[in-house]
Amino acid sequence: MNLIERVEAFPVALPTVRDFALSGGAVTTAGRPAVRVLVKVTATDGATGWGEATPIPSWTYETTESILSTITRYLAPVAIGRPLWDLDGLVTAFDRTLSRGFSIGMPLARAAVDVACHDALARSRGLSLAELWGRRRRDTIELAWIVAGQTPGEVAASVAEGRAHGYRHVKVKVGLHGSLKAEVAVVEAVRQAAPDAVIWVDANQAFTADAALRLARALVPYDVAVFEQPVPSNDLAGLRRLREASPITIAVDESLRHPSDLATFVRLDAIDVVVAKVQRCGGLTLALRQCQLAEDCGLPVMGSGLTESDIGLAASLHLFAAFGVDTPVDLNGRQFLTSPYATGPVIEIADGIAKVPSGPGLGIEVDEEVIRELTLDHPPV
Repeated sequence: MNLIERVEAFPVALPTVRDFALSGGAVTTAGRPAVRVLVKVTATDGATGWGEATPIPSWTYETTESILSTITRYLAPVAIGRPLWDLDGLVTAFDRTLSRGFSIGMPLARAAVDVACHDALARSRGLSLAELWGRRRRDTIELAWIVAGQTPGEVAASVAEGRAHGYRHVKVKVGLHGSLKAEVAVVEAVRQAAPDAVIWVDANQAFTADAALRLARALVPYDVAVFEQPVPSNDLAGLRRLREASPITIAVDESLRHPSDLATFVRLDAIDVVVAKVQRCGGLTLALRQCQLAEDCGLPVMGSGLTESDIGLAASLHLFAAFGVDTPVDLNGRQFLTSPYATGPVIEIADGIAKVPSGPGLGIEVDEEVIRELTLDHPPV
């Protein structure tokens, strides 16, 4: 039987391209390396797989240090010796090791191990993830250009840059501009710069329900398609009230850590659109279950990511292709950082369209020597 033999974690420093911030704070800073935790799983048959965790303390509670200690001290010990194919059993083992609380217990750390196991399992069988799952409905996924500028001039310039690269649609970060007037001015500038684009705004939990409703009403003239996660993730009553009153469709992201969270929202009739995100769900196993539940309940699924490098990007593309996500998705890693470790067949993105990898496992190759060169001996505090 093919077993998980070794789990290794590498905190790597990746070059950044430009600044990026959301309502909670900075995600990337130009000129300052972005730290990502890459995980390698090795099976007893020699197959290897890679996963990724994105420590963004401004978005979630997990830091580089906590992800590393969780993987090395808690997840790796219960993963080693388990059958590589038993992905559902791995989830159960992780549940027993880390208490869920309101979340699912260190989802980013769990996601890195889970994705690496998927990659290794598919490679051990000579299959792509699509073939392993028996589902792939799209060969390409359209990406959205992310705008997080502070002034109308900055966001208009950002939109122009995205359009020059061939991106047709735009996601706008709100909740970081200080006032209702400033938030509206930024969205107005985006609409003027991209009159034919699908535009959606993402607050990353920045508002109260009342403040979010005021902003939603103010944004009506700008044809905003979706208002994503306006209120804190645990404010279920606020989300339900906002859904009933908002003139703009409400999408839920941070609130959906586990498939059972989605089931709760469905029972409460408190959700219009489900945002799928691999790391938030603790990996592909639970993300697949959550997307399937959304589809079975007749809810549309949108795609999003956590400013991942190419390993995380590949995992997300496979997930969204499996469910035929046909709206622009927020997979913005390439916009803000680079992946020097990526080699062999790399993910192709042209004119804002990403090709879903088709090779074994995640469909990309990595240079482990480069990863080890990028690994930090002492991750920055």
